[in-house]
Amino acid sequence: MTFRAKVVSAVQRRFLGLMAAGVTMAMALTLSGCGADSSIGGDVTIKLVAADYGDKAANSSEEYWAELARAFEAKNPGISIDVEVYSWNDVDRKVAEMVERGEAPDIAQIGAYADYAAQGLLYRADQLLSIPTQADFLPALAKAGEVHRVQYGLPFVSSTRVLFYNKALFAKAGITSPPRTWSELEQDAGALKRAGVTSPYGLPLGAEEAQAETLNWMLSGGGGYADNIGNYTIDSRANIATFTWLRDEMVAKGLTNPKPGRTDRQEVFDSFTRGDVAMLNGHPTLMKQAEARHVKYGMAPLPGKDGESPATTGVSDWMMAFKRNGHREQVGTFLDFVYDEDNVLKFTDRYDLLPVTTSASEAMRADEDNKNLWEFLDQLPNAEFYPVNKRSWGPVVKRLKKSIGTVVEKNGDPASVLGELQRDADTTENATE
Repeated sequence: MTFRAKVVSAVQRRFLGLMAAGVTMAMALTLSGCGADSSIGGDVTIKLVAADYGDKAANSSEEYWAELARAFEAKNPGISIDVEVYSWNDVDRKVAEMVERGEAPDIAQIGAYADYAAQGLLYRADQLLSIPTQADFLPALAKAGEVHRVQYGLPFVSSTRVLFYNKALFAKAGITSPPRTWSELEQDAGALKRAGVTSPYGLPLGAEEAQAETLNWMLSGGGGYADNIGNYTIDSRANIATFTWLRDEMVAKGLTNPKPGRTDRQEVFDSFTRGDVAMLNGHPTLMKQAEARHVKYGMAPLPGKDGESPATTGVSDWMMAFKRNGHREQVGTFLDFVYDEDNVLKFTDRYDLLPVTTSASEAMRADEDNKNLWEFLDQLPNAEFYPVNKRSWGPVVKRLKKSIGTVVEKNGDPASVLGELQRDADTTENATE
């Protein structure tokens, strides 16, 4: 068996229909009717392209996929796994180029799936996965993988957002507990400012991940990007009111970093680990960064308009299986292996991420060694995910990143900016239907 590692990710699958000599004609017809692969019975190589979750060569995802491929190949003679791993800066583009050349991989683990599903290039989840595997996905994540109520995107790993706060700076300002409401957030930020903290609240609305901070605030104000039936609601009254409050009560009063629209997420993370930022919305990666700088931090649910935020931002990365090579049965077998509880936990433990299956989530909850992730895990059932099932979402995000920071500037106009984003989103969505 062969394994070639460069940089990319994986997926899973249902049952491998290996036909032995002596199988009846009725069985052969049944398999044919189910769309079984003509290649079954011969050696098959599955091509997987995955994203690298490491931040240096020493913790590259290559090692994980190499180990997983060897274990799978040992149990499944006749199926080889050929993996390429690319950085997150390159992986989506690499897969798009492969598809455009007519060389789509069997499996891709990247950031979005909807465009490929809309083009009819992907297998459905029920064509790939065993019933127990598909049923094990957390419901919110399974739904986020659906296009027109059919699941094509297989969630791979996930994360949520919580409020991080610097315990030493809170003590210096006389704050005894994290804020639960916007009013308390403003009051605590004012106390921190008077105590000499440079930026009481870190607000990253720069290009790196503005869509996450934006959604955090929308949700905390009772809004969001879309309603329950999938219509964009970017310029809803709730969203306009949220960013008006943020502009007037936080940014204008000097309680955030000076230029949120030009500040990226990692810049705010770095400021938090230096002690220049006292509070921010963060994901699990921030824990290790803070611990490396010996920052004593606490975590709490995001504060909302009138109480704890009803939801937080959930982010998932996606597996998908392309039809082009016709390796449905073998791909399904591999994907079932990928989503085995032990294999899911090996990956999430390595990168401090959250599992996407119920079985692995329950195991993480029962493991004291993962106690630092429980706060994030608590948020997952009620997390709201980006509308990644829309082909228009990619263009919408690009426009949002360019303009959302302006809504909190002096004289910023939330109604105008959000209204323009809404019109662009609707136009793009209608053009892709």
